[in-house]
Amino acid sequence: MVHAVLIAGPASGQGKTMLTCALARRLRAQGQRVRAFKVGPDFIDPGHLAAATDAPVRNLDLWMVGETECRRELARAAAQADWLLVEGAMGLYDGSPSAADLAARLGLPVLLVIDAGAMAETFGALALGLQMHGHARGVRVIGALANRVASPGHARMLAGSLPPGLPWWGHLSRASRTLPERHLGLVQVQELQASLPGVWAALDAALVLEAHALTSLTAWQPPPLEAEPMIEPLLAGQRIAVARDAAFSFCYEANLDMLRAMGAEVQPFSPLADEAIPADADAIYLPGGYPELHAAALSECQRFMHSLREHHAMGRPIVAECGGMMVCARELRTLDGTHHPMAGLLDAVAVMGERLAGIGLHHWDTPLGSLRGHVFHYGRLEAGPALRPSHLTQPRRYGGPEAVYQQGRLTASFFHGYFASAPKLVAELFLRR
Repeated sequence: MVHAVLIAGPASGQGKTMLTCALARRLRAQGQRVRAFKVGPDFIDPGHLAAATDAPVRNLDLWMVGETECRRELARAAAQADWLLVEGAMGLYDGSPSAADLAARLGLPVLLVIDAGAMAETFGALALGLQMHGHARGVRVIGALANRVASPGHARMLAGSLPPGLPWWGHLSRASRTLPERHLGLVQVQELQASLPGVWAALDAALVLEAHALTSLTAWQPPPLEAEPMIEPLLAGQRIAVARDAAFSFCYEANLDMLRAMGAEVQPFSPLADEAIPADADAIYLPGGYPELHAAALSECQRFMHSLREHHAMGRPIVAECGGMMVCARELRTLDGTHHPMAGLLDAVAVMGERLAGIGLHHWDTPLGSLRGHVFHYGRLEAGPALRPSHLTQPRRYGGPEAVYQQGRLTASFFHGYFASAPKLVAELFLRR
């Protein structure tokens, strides 16, 4: 028997990640096996959820991942866990598809979390509105929980504002230690290892659950496991070096799983540690991350930079996403105006900005398939006169297209692809000829 719940709110910044982590830790302390998921494209929140559950975390998205694969992911986890906690994205009804769409399609009950730090009885009106708005769409809201509650009296006021039929689950009081943020979201979990025990303790102390909260939830029936799709060994025998460290951490684990499923051997290495790319690597994958935070250190990593240039000069494939592409530019200009030399594979200057430059779901349509994914970046590329996009991605709903640059066997873009959506195209990008 497994229980499942999707944790959502009216907007970003309500405390969804904190609540999901706090619930996971509380359940694990009770001897429960917990698996967590994140709705939509996201690299940072899954790291915190993985630390809280000590288990792999996968992204669920009806469009990017696909409904069938979302069902498979949940069914696989249900076979190994007592609880499935699914953290929503943005507001419950934001986006197309939204977290509400996922909940309705997969039969996941919804627990609301609302930042009540600056409200009283309006809490009930907001929770009721979120519940009522989903009735016709098949969204089942099972309760509400408040975040940033100032006192027991404040909690009683909030609980009393809820209408009959919308249970009060409890609250998170103002935690003395919370998860810190920066421009792309929360600070990455690997940067918080020393402080995590204190964060978990503070969250546990802040979480006050009603006695009925966890026991009132009925069992969730996972969908039957469908036959796994056949994956062609298109990369059989290929060795792919993957940059994995604090500067290159925005990588779907599902992407690495797909490379392995196609027969590739994945070899992690750390550019920040100035590790040279393995000489036997047939291809390189430079995921996104925070190169701008480590620009000075990266510019001094001569072994890494030399091996990257050498690999490119030999005509071997490189796939560089977002921050990975910025490292392939001639220079990276940080917010303070400092120019940091980079690999110089692209005639361009990568520039960090203070405002969001691109966000949303995108797809790159090619004769070998349509690669689905997303963009979310503050940087831009100031291209030299000879550098022109080879392709453009198509935004799913809003925003403009993103450039895809191809210089020799280098493919670079701010676009993050979800590899399982177009295996033949991905194999072509990585295959050493």
